Amino acid sequence: MAGGWSKDGAVQEQIDASLAQAVELARSRLHHGESATHCEECEASIPEARRKAIIGVRYCIACQAEIDQQQSLVSGYNRRGSKDSQLR
Repeated sequence: MAGGWSKDGAVQEQIDASLAQAVELARSRLHHGESATHCEECEASIPEARRKAIIGVRYCIACQAEIDQQQSLVSGYNRRGSKDSQLR
């Protein structure tokens, strides 16, 4: 049930598009290939246990934590600001 100027199914289409975009972003962040022996950011040695646990790892724990924190701060979703946010 769509209202106003939107067509039927518009809300579901928006939900599907948002979900597809989130899945694509998550897949792009997956590690692949051979693990690095040294961090690409700070050149610190990456422990062998970490390299075995996470295939394709490129960063030490400290640098990866910082990258993860920065990525979580840049969220494209405004969950409370407007009515439009209800469609996401």
